[in-house]
Amino acid sequence: MARIIAVANQKGGVGKTTTCVNLAASLAATQRRILLVDMDPQGNATMGCGINKMELENSTCDVLLGDATAADTIISPPEGGFAVLPGNADLTLAEVNLLQEIGREMKLRKALVPVVGLYDFILIDCPPSINMLTVNALTAADGVLIPMQCEYYALEGLSSLLNTIEQVRDSVNPGLEVFGILRTMFDPRINLSNEVSMQLIEHFDRQVFRTVIPRNIRLAEAPSFGRPVLLHDRSSRGAISYLALAGEILRREDAREGHLRAV
Repeated sequence: MARIIAVANQKGGVGKTTTCVNLAASLAATQRRILLVDMDPQGNATMGCGINKMELENSTCDVLLGDATAADTIISPPEGGFAVLPGNADLTLAEVNLLQEIGREMKLRKALVPVVGLYDFILIDCPPSINMLTVNALTAADGVLIPMQCEYYALEGLSSLLNTIEQVRDSVNPGLEVFGILRTMFDPRINLSNEVSMQLIEHFDRQVFRTVIPRNIRLAEAPSFGRPVLLHDRSSRGAISYLALAGEILRREDAREGHLRAV
């Protein structure tokens, strides 16, 4: 059964899509079966995998509205070795239509049920806001991976997101947890970055991934080639960092499963 992880932060430009695409490729490189679900109307994760969002036969929108199944909509990108449930601007229509429906926050969760056993990890790229699409992702997920830059306003946004996670846990998804906090676009030369990083570790301890994603030119330019950085420049610091993150996640999962077996 797949671990379903929503990659979320209502603040834009913190590396959500970059993390989704590159973590999917890095986990796939370890022979894990990965599905990337694009829930952002911008469709950047879809494009970043080399899939043209303008030429989709079906998209996540169709799946949410019940016009197509997840199995019929999932496609394989040209490279990367993982599967994608692609998204595009039609998701804006899905969000509007969902507001009128009963059980609207459960649509993604129910749509993934038939395919969840086919994968080891399902990563959901959320839009940069707390809307019905994000609530669907949080309702479907086991955990939330929170990418964030180490800057002042990021801490404020983190508090708001944690409140939203608590509300979803109390109402529709009692098993939802913070899967981890990932420091992105990190520059150790900036004092504020180091200060915020230390505050995060002080307050959240082991929930903060030890892996840090640096600012990296190769990482920034890879989406323009429609491929993960691992395939764009495997030796770059960005690629090495996401491979390290994949390794850290797998070690965490092994420890969690060992603990569950012991109990």
